[in-house]
Parts: sequence; structure tokens; C-alpha cells
Amino acid sequence: MQVKDAVVVVTGGASGIGRAMCERFAAEGASGVVVSDRNLEGAQVVAERIGGLAVATDVGIESEVQALVATALARYGRIDIFCSNAGILLREEDSSNEDWQRVMDVNVMAHVFAARAVLPGMLARGRGCLVNTASAAGLLTQMDSATYAVSKHAAVAYAEWLAVTYGERGIHVSCLCPQGVRTPMLLGADGERKAMLTAGALSPEEVAGEVLRCIEDERFLVLPHPEVLQYFQRKANDYDRWLGGMRRLRAKVDEQFGLGR
Repeated sequence: MQVKDAVVVVTGGASGIGRAMCERFAAEGASGVVVSDRNLEGAQVVAERIGGLAVATDVGIESEVQALVATALARYGRIDIFCSNAGILLREEDSSNEDWQRVMDVNVMAHVFAARAVLPGMLARGRGCLVNTASAAGLLTQMDSATYAVSKHAAVAYAEWLAVTYGERGIHVSCLCPQGVRTPMLLGADGERKAMLTAGALSPEEVAGEVLRCIEDERFLVLPHPEVLQYFQRKANDYDRWLGGMRRLRAKVDEQFGLGR
């Protein structure tokens, strides 16, 4: 799969990793980039800068994802790469049922909705690429958010299932699992939030570069932070030891950053 001359759709494209991916795909010669976001004004700014198409979408609502795909097809005639990137993080441990449902809709079901909408066309052509943004939390865990940890594990599992089910039919699947990235999700709206992952955080542009490489190399796991693979291997090698280490790390993080319990 080559990005040059491809038609790409990116959800959550108005800011952060999504914005960086839109800009990188355009720079690499994509023939069309659809910038999708709930924030239409922000999406329009990015789309205008790269010569793309802005579409307002709440990815947690299937009809809106279907409308996004229909709009992209009406403009460009096909979708070669769909980056299901939008996601949310609620840090409250005692989330309500409504919080759980919203996080699962955006962080998990959005990937399901996207695949349902784009796979028929990709399968008919015998080629296509799905890039599903999960998180290192989907391979490890998220200490300050049960909803995020659980939803990102589910996102990884669904990407795995897609890769197993459609890989022999010309569909490549990549699953993006970054650790800290310098976006408002990590740093807060004012950019001043201190967190455990701040020190090793990457720029959105660095993450977008790794996404591009993994698409072109047809790799499943996109790991901008290579240490995540080491942590994941340790977890698989001795789960109980890993859990013990994570409990100790949690206590240290609680003390340093005041996560609370």
C-alpha cells in the first residue's frame, strides 16, 4: 500500500495525531485527504491548508460514519486508506454508565462502524487499508482511567480480528499504539498538565511518520515508542510479575502526580 495517489480518510483530523496524519499524507502525494472531526471549524482549517475535504462527524454515531464514507466516495470515487483515529479519554475512575457507553462508542464502536462502511468497497477492489488508533494502553493498561484501558484493549482486539479475517483478501490492517504524545489529551488544554508520560512524549508529526512507514511496510502494530514492545513482551512472559511491577509503579505515580484511588 502506497500513500501516493491514495484517497485517505482520517477521523479526529482537526488536531493532534489526526491533524499530523492528514498533513503527512498530503505531503506524500495522496490524491485526496478527507479531514473528519466533530470540530468542523478545526477540520476546515486543516483541509484548507492541505487542499483536502472537511467533514463534520461524530464517530460514535453509525449514521454519521456512513455519511462520512458516502461524502468521501461522492467526491473521490473510492477510499484506499481509512484511519479510524478519533478517541476520547475520561480520567475519572468512578465513571457513570453513560460515560462508559460514550467511551466505548467512540473508542471501539467507531472502528466497527468504519469497517462496516468501507470494507465492501475495498473488498470489491481487492485492496484497502484500515488504520485503527488504539493506544499503548490497549497492550498494557491506563492507570487513571478504567474506561480508556478497557476500550483500548477492545480496539486492539477488533483490529486483530479484522487482520485475521480479511488479510488474505487484500485488506491490510495497522493498529496504532503510541504511548505519550504531545497533544491536549496528554498535556491538557493549556499544555501545562504534568503526567507520567510527559518526559518521553513524541510529537504528533513523529507518530504520523511511523504510521506512514507501517502502512507502506504493511505492519500490524504501529509502535512509535519502541519500548512498548519490550513492556508487552514482559507482560506476556510473566503476567503476575508484570502486575506486581505495575502496582508498584501505580503507587509511585499516585504519590508523584496525585492520581488518587
